[in-house]
Amino acid sequence: MLESITLTELNNLDKSGVQLIDIRGMESAEYGLIPGAVNIPKEQILRDMMLTESCDMTIRGIHLDRTKKQVLYCTRGVDSPEAAAAMRERGYDAYYLEGGYHNWLVNSVVQEEQSIDLKERQEQIEQSIRKKFHKQLFTPFAKAINTYELLQPGDHVAVCISGGKDSMLMAKLFQELKRHDKFPFELTFLVMDPGYSEVNRKLIEANARLLGIPIRVFGSEIFDSVYSIEKSPCYLCARMRRGYLYSNAKELGCNKIALGHHYDDVIETILMGMLYGGQVQTMMPKLHSTNFPGMELIRPMYLIREENVKWWRDYNKLHFLQCACRFTEISKNQNENDPHYSKRQEIKQLIAEMKKVNPFVEGNIFKSVENVNLNTVVGYKKDGVRHFFTEGY
Repeated sequence: MLESITLTELNNLDKSGVQLIDIRGMESAEYGLIPGAVNIPKEQILRDMMLTESCDMTIRGIHLDRTKKQVLYCTRGVDSPEAAAAMRERGYDAYYLEGGYHNWLVNSVVQEEQSIDLKERQEQIEQSIRKKFHKQLFTPFAKAINTYELLQPGDHVAVCISGGKDSMLMAKLFQELKRHDKFPFELTFLVMDPGYSEVNRKLIEANARLLGIPIRVFGSEIFDSVYSIEKSPCYLCARMRRGYLYSNAKELGCNKIALGHHYDDVIETILMGMLYGGQVQTMMPKLHSTNFPGMELIRPMYLIREENVKWWRDYNKLHFLQCACRFTEISKNQNENDPHYSKRQEIKQLIAEMKKVNPFVEGNIFKSVENVNLNTVVGYKKDGVRHFFTEGY
């Protein structure tokens, strides 16, 4: 009979007798593991349990110890029962964690908030930006703002927060920039609730309190609108969210919205456009809104590497949801089923493989859209009009 275990029961077990296994995909696992866990994706567990005859198993270099209880967890407890059942059939004392990583995450954030001095914790996090991560985070943040002229005196910026690591860090970097008081500008920390579950919203609000970010939340019904869309709901959701953010920001007197896209997002977008879209384009550091006159989108984390965002997050023992949308609650593979999502994962892996051969490949991809020679381009588009090299040949 398949057995489950609650988070309370797990916390009461002798950890020396437990092997905690995270069965999410590698990308999801990079957002954080329960302390003491190892990551073995579900697909590998099911495949190896089926193909390997030996009872003494090692998967991805991790030995499955039959003398211990194996406690498996996924994002929300949807995938883990199947993997635990497969292990039990092979004689392992396997259980699945009810509620999965999400349940642990919400509980850990709430418990921390109740047991610490918030002001002291906020100061520690801010000091890490000023000292330990100044070169990796604040310096490229300020450089992007200066290089691409993202801020002007008198600007009122809506800092758009999704609840993930990137947007939360962006908010802290804006607060640090404001503290320097080089020129006058205003900030509004804007969170759009497109239909989050109650626990997801509470988690975002708890992290905002933990970080000292005075968020302003407004609601929409985007999840209801895209819920039945089968093809690329994430893409449609993102476009609709941006429209709502522009509209609400403008009503609040803002003239700019700031999004948390970073350097790695930029180079992945360049390659995705070439390999899957047959076009050369990039994610611009700033854009004028076509539907909201006078509004502008800026990306001040344009020069910040994702590995440094993760380093800051892990150093400060912060925990954020990978995605708080409704689809992650019902989909067994989260939004990895979305074509846009899976293609981005392929590009991430491709860049990682190329970097093994050429350590400069990331910088070269980034610079490629700055060094376009129109004399060697067969065709291009400008303001929606297509041009061909024969026009001026």
